[in-house]
Amino acid sequence: MSINIKPLADRVLVEPAPAETTTASGLIIPDSAKEKPLQGKVIAVGNGTKDNPITVKEGDTVLYGKYAGTELSFEGNDYLIMRESDIFAII
Repeated sequence: MSINIKPLADRVLVEPAPAETTTASGLIIPDSAKEKPLQGKVIAVGNGTKDNPITVKEGDTVLYGKYAGTELSFEGNDYLIMRESDIFAII
């Protein structure tokens, strides 16, 4: 995927995974009850800082905190931009 957003320093651009629409038993979850996804795919990364090089790379699936990052919409898609330190793990 080619996107014209280049994060600066230790920031990472993440595309959140879609929220679950049904439960394991098949019940449909209404929009008001859907939880914000806590994982996503890394779309772009910054260059890092002198003291902290970036460890995630484009294409990684990551776990992040519930309130991590800043939401933004670009060309009809929703993204989060966050510091690498807001990412808990690569899965």
